[in-house]
Amino acid sequence: MATGPTLWKNLRLVPPGWSAGEIPACDLLTEGGRIVWLGAPGEAPADLASGAAHRDLGNALVTPGLVDCHTHLIHGGQRADEFSMRLAGASYEAIARQGGGILSSVRATRAASEDELFARALRRLDALRAEGVTAIEIKSGYGLDLATERKMLRVARRLGEVRPVTVRTTFLGAHALPPEYAGRADEYIDLVCDIMLPVLDEEGLVDAVDVFCENIGFSLAQSERVLQAATQRGLAVKMHAEQLSLMGGTAVAARYGALSADHLEYLDEAGVKLMHDAGMVAVLLPGAFYFLRETRRPPIDLLRRHGVPMALATDCNPGTSPSTSLLLMMNMACTLFRMTVGEALDGVTRHAADALGAPSVSGRLAVGHLADFVAWHVDSPAELAYWTGLPRCGLVVRHGEVVHEAAL
Repeated sequence: MATGPTLWKNLRLVPPGWSAGEIPACDLLTEGGRIVWLGAPGEAPADLASGAAHRDLGNALVTPGLVDCHTHLIHGGQRADEFSMRLAGASYEAIARQGGGILSSVRATRAASEDELFARALRRLDALRAEGVTAIEIKSGYGLDLATERKMLRVARRLGEVRPVTVRTTFLGAHALPPEYAGRADEYIDLVCDIMLPVLDEEGLVDAVDVFCENIGFSLAQSERVLQAATQRGLAVKMHAEQLSLMGGTAVAARYGALSADHLEYLDEAGVKLMHDAGMVAVLLPGAFYFLRETRRPPIDLLRRHGVPMALATDCNPGTSPSTSLLLMMNMACTLFRMTVGEALDGVTRHAADALGAPSVSGRLAVGHLADFVAWHVDSPAELAYWTGLPRCGLVVRHGEVVHEAAL
């Protein structure tokens, strides 16, 4: 972490909730990895700026570091064949019931070594970092046995050690029913709650716990058992909910004070109100919506009306969202979900940070906060959601240090 002061000059800091209008220039002073001052150009206090290194950002637009708050980054293999099957008319649910879907990734992940998983995930992580991601959540869930879930979570921890990015791990042992437990879902939940979770938590591999509550996943009662076991251990919880049907998983998640409910295409107004009352974040995943060619959108208007913060994430996974571009998710959220640019930008910064629930990740740029920010070569924040495929990230700073730089 940087210790000496740096004065970052000639930048335009995008305010939270940006909607339109000119963004004035400002300067920003960092020291010890944190922001110690920000204000009008040339007005940094002499006692703070004395001896500081200077870095001119050339009128670049600056946002907080991007936060990808829902990923399945670590997995073996790929599922391009299933993509072809869906193009031929097979549904995601039908493929899953035939042994494809998550279970095909489980087989590949179990067969892969830890080093193989690490090397593949590192490439995906580096692609995200090159677009300004400074913090990421990584789920397990393609192991469905203790050895492989441990392997995945160990890889996630390693990624955070070898790259300058904050990695938060989520145990998703209740992602699907493994084939060896076919017809014995309750017994598998026993394994998740009584064996896997305690061991992995005691090994320091778990920051939060998730569960896939869905007709092709786990029932309300089974999902509640997972959340209960996690909260009894003092772990944060979240839930894949209301993606393919309205099961009421969001209500269960709200009862346990979940950080977020994710997907939410079938969420109704009652569930939205419960999320608001519980202080939850709605994590929207437009990549999966697009890739599965879904037609039912998340209830954006209801979430707005009831003041539920909306985060966006890549949902990077081999079956339903093989994407490593959070900027593309912003574009999809605007074009497919009709979110505003300001909502999309907040969705990959402050609201995504809140969905992580990590004190070290705020998604905000203010005095006292960690200096995680991105300098963009664009004229307007709207360009972050407007372009697709055009590199715009010029500089990534994490904890006050430059960790990625590109000549644009």
